[in-house]
Amino acid sequence: MPKEIENRSDVSLLVRSFYAKIRKNDFLGPIFNTAIPENNWEAHLEKLTDFWETNLFGIPKFKGNPMQAHRNVDAANDHNIDMAHFGHWIQLWFETIDEHFIGEVADKAKRASRKMATGLFMGMKS
Repeated sequence: MPKEIENRSDVSLLVRSFYAKIRKNDFLGPIFNTAIPENNWEAHLEKLTDFWETNLFGIPKFKGNPMQAHRNVDAANDHNIDMAHFGHWIQLWFETIDEHFIGEVADKAKRASRKMATGLFMGMKS
């Protein structure tokens, strides 16, 4: 039964459930699984949990440069990452949110993902 996103534990469930799907996805999995070595996934999931906890609750935990990270991944993929990749990412993100969560914070996570996808894509290609 879906519930509200209330704390870091909920954010972690969302992030881990989502990236489990990403890693198995035929379209996105190869990009993520190449960019993030197997032994780095746990640290990456914690960093992504920090990122979303910061974005959803304003808790200043995240440290990093998402734009540069995405530019590096795009370069490693011969600049072939396009809006379809981000659209698929958003689709899986919404699907994962809807499987587990409802409410204002869940809606905020959806709105933030749309804004981020557009900003990251535009920044990668500039």
